[in-house]
Amino acid sequence: MRHGKKFNHLGRTASHRKAMLSNMAASLILHKRINTTVAKAKALRTYIEPLLTKSKEDTTHNRRIVFSYLQNKEAVTELFRTIATKISLRNGGYCRIIKTGFRLGDGADTALIELVDFNETYNLGESNKKVTRRSRRSTKKSDTIESIVDTVVNESSEVQSDNKSVETKE
Repeated sequence: MRHGKKFNHLGRTASHRKAMLSNMAASLILHKRINTTVAKAKALRTYIEPLLTKSKEDTTHNRRIVFSYLQNKEAVTELFRTIATKISLRNGGYCRIIKTGFRLGDGADTALIELVDFNETYNLGESNKKVTRRSRRSTKKSDTIESIVDTVVNESSEVQSDNKSVETKE
């Protein structure tokens, strides 16, 4: 009987579940976001959050503990070098689960799980400014326009002065 045991077994044996969560955690660390089912995403969140907390303090002991869970050297170095520096000020809640609908093949409820500090989607609107290049041609045009305006103004002032001189002679 499994009274009082709230852990989701995901329909797998303990060894298969451990290997799957280890591989999913390594993929999440390397790619910063992965698509999976909602149940696996929730299980992965409980699996990876303590590892992310351990990565804040870079000691040999913590590296060995995290490696015993992940079994992937590239993921461990990525975790302790880049991810730990970004999440150092956050006190938990390092992962975000976004439900993405149902899978076509079997109708499973799918989700996107991502690291909170590595979301480019929400920062796209703020950082993308249109970059305009100014060419020399536009400055030359403005110089020629200014010179044309100066000549027109000079001619009009000469015409006005001629009109005044004509009026005084009469």
